[in-house]
Amino acid sequence: MARPKIALIGGGQIGGVLAQLCALRELGDVVLFDIVEGMPQGKTLDIAEAAPVDGFDVSVTGTNDYKDIAGANVVIVTAGLPRKPGMSRDDLIGVNSKIMTSVAEGIRDNAPDAFVIIISNPLDAMVTLCQKVTGFPSERVMGQAGVLDSARFQAFIAWELGVSVKDVNAMTLGGHGDTMVPLVRYASVNGIPVLELLEQKYGSAEKASEVMTAMVERTKAAGGEVVKLLGNGSAFYSPASSAVAMAESILRDQKRVLPTCALLNGEFGIDGFYVGVPCVLGSAGIEKIIEFKLDATEQALMDNSVAAVKELVGSMNL
Repeated sequence: MARPKIALIGGGQIGGVLAQLCALRELGDVVLFDIVEGMPQGKTLDIAEAAPVDGFDVSVTGTNDYKDIAGANVVIVTAGLPRKPGMSRDDLIGVNSKIMTSVAEGIRDNAPDAFVIIISNPLDAMVTLCQKVTGFPSERVMGQAGVLDSARFQAFIAWELGVSVKDVNAMTLGGHGDTMVPLVRYASVNGIPVLELLEQKYGSAEKASEVMTAMVERTKAAGGEVVKLLGNGSAFYSPASSAVAMAESILRDQKRVLPTCALLNGEFGIDGFYVGVPCVLGSAGIEKIIEFKLDATEQALMDNSVAAVKELVGSMNL
C-alpha cells in the first residue's frame, strides 16, 4: 500500500519543523515547497540524512515546483511573512493575502483531492481566502490555531498548579487573535475545575479568579510574547506540533476532538464564517463540529471575536 503524501507549502522555520515531525512520526512521504531555490532542498536533505539515526523510513524531499505536490493527501500551508515585534497578526493581511492566493491556486491545480491545513496569519482570513480560491468543500479546508492556543492555555495552567500538562484539559474558541476566547468554565485537571484548584491553592475565590484572568490574558498574548523574545520571527515549534496533530488525526482517522478553524453554518449562532470551534477530525476531514451551550458571558466574548474575524475578512473584499 502506498504511503500517504504530505505537502508542506513554505520552507521557513515552521515548514522545516513540520517536515522533521512528519518524518519522525512516519506520517507519510514529505515534500517541502518554497519559492527560494535550494532552501527546501537543503532542509529536506539535512532531515533525510538523519533517517538512519532517528529510524524513520519515509521520503523527504524539497522542491520549487508546485507540480511536485501532485497526489498529496494533506497539504499544510505556512507560507507568508512572520510577525515582527509590535505587529499584530492582522497587520500581515495585505501581503499574506497575495501569497495565499498564489498558494491556493497551486494547491487547487496540483493536489485537488487534498485536505488543507492553514497556519499562515491572519489565520481566520487566510483560511477563508484559501477555501474561496480552491473551491474545495469546507470540510477539507481548515485552520490550525485552536490546538496551539489551547496548548498554551493548558501549559500555563499546569505550570501554575504544578501538575502534569497531560492531565490539564482546556480549550480556546473564536478567532486566532487578541479576541480569542479561552474557556475558563470548562478548564479542568482530570475533570476537577481549575478554578476550584486555584481557590484551594490561594485560599480565596477572588485570588483564584485574578490568577485565572492573568493566565487568560497571557494565552491571548502568547504569540506576541514569543515574537518579542525572539526579536526576529515568530513561534515555530509549537505551531508545527499543533498542525501535525491535526494532520495525524486525519491521516490515521483518529477522530480526535480538536479546536479547529472551521466554516460554521449556524453553529454557535455564526453563519458563513471560519472560526475556531471543537471539531472531530478523521478520514473525511472535519467530520463534525461539536456545538455546546455557552453562557451569556462566553457567548458575548465569542460574538466579539467573530466580529473581529468578520471585519478582517471584509477587508479582503472577497
